[in-house]
Amino acid sequence: MKDKEFILIEELKRRPLEEQEVEIVERKGRGHPDSIADGIAEEYSKVLCREYLKRFGAILHHNVDKVLVVGGQARPSFGGGEVLAPIYILISGRVTTEVKTEEGVEYIPAGRLALEAAKEWIKRNFRFLSPEEHVMIDYRVGKGSVDLVKIFDLGKKIPLANDTSVGVGYAPLTETERLVLEVERYLNSPELKKEMPEVGEDIKVMGLRIRNQIKLTVASAIISKLVEDAGHYISLKEELKERIERLVSKITDKPVEVYINTADKPDEGIFYLTVTGTSAEHGDDGMTGRGNRVNGLITPSRPMSLEAAAGKNPVSHVGKIYNVLAMRIANKIAELEAIRECYVKILSQIGKPINRPLILSVQVLVEEGKQLSGGLRSEVKAIVMEELSNTWRLTEELVGGGISVF
Repeated sequence: MKDKEFILIEELKRRPLEEQEVEIVERKGRGHPDSIADGIAEEYSKVLCREYLKRFGAILHHNVDKVLVVGGQARPSFGGGEVLAPIYILISGRVTTEVKTEEGVEYIPAGRLALEAAKEWIKRNFRFLSPEEHVMIDYRVGKGSVDLVKIFDLGKKIPLANDTSVGVGYAPLTETERLVLEVERYLNSPELKKEMPEVGEDIKVMGLRIRNQIKLTVASAIISKLVEDAGHYISLKEELKERIERLVSKITDKPVEVYINTADKPDEGIFYLTVTGTSAEHGDDGMTGRGNRVNGLITPSRPMSLEAAAGKNPVSHVGKIYNVLAMRIANKIAELEAIRECYVKILSQIGKPINRPLILSVQVLVEEGKQLSGGLRSEVKAIVMEELSNTWRLTEELVGGGISVF
């Protein structure tokens, strides 16, 4: 197939998002139930990949992108609190558990690895949520097998897409998108947790821009045992607000209004207190794919894929690879001098080589007074072809943890 048959480059004629009147952006932090599901799914996939590589020198088929988080029950209170019923986490999907060799069948302990991956991710990402005391972890993974000869063949061929799916990417981020991303990262940073340990990991930031005005609504779980009383809680909210306002002033000159835990009703004794740092401790559920896209944001003002990238295998599942690839291509094209915005959509066809999609669409907004000339079009195409030829590198980066998918 020739390049021109599946790569389409076109110029968009419309106002850039920054100049449109309304923009909405959301990010769910690592302690949000949906992010917990994404995190565990992706951690399990990486653990499986490393196990397969160690044993067989190749990553075997698996997709564990169906993790469900069922909220537990807790009773937080100022200066204390307790978990009454554990959070239930179910890991499901399909895993290669048997490999036929000349000596017989070698079994992969998929269940043990699932439990270890989930517990390790929780320990690494939470300070007060214990995977032993506060969480019940279960798994239901479909089992598969493969012949060792077929494994060796994998390394000689370009992987074939194991789904018909679309990946979407865009660049650059708007100011509002950057604000939402950076505020959540700051509130979940080691620096903030050291200075304000009362702030839990379940943080959600919703950004709304109306013309030139930005409103940030932040939901921040607070650790109950570290807060003495209502006065202490209110002072924490005030300090958080001031810190966020200082941060956003470094990113934008636009006026920004910051709202924190707007469901609080102090007169009725209602505060966003948690024992463990996540709303999953008390009835809030989560599921893989319901949270952030691969760039860490939920952006209804932009085109998005609904694929759950976390937990999919990083070799042949285009639902993961194409979303990462589309974002990378868009970022590189957006660095070209004349480009104002870039949107990339990549559609696979099941059974076809992953470096030859059915269509790769690039749409660009160029700077005012410029146009998509032949030279600029050639630069865009060169970026696309280079990234397509290096698709295999994404697998290494995803397994190594160099790319976040939520």
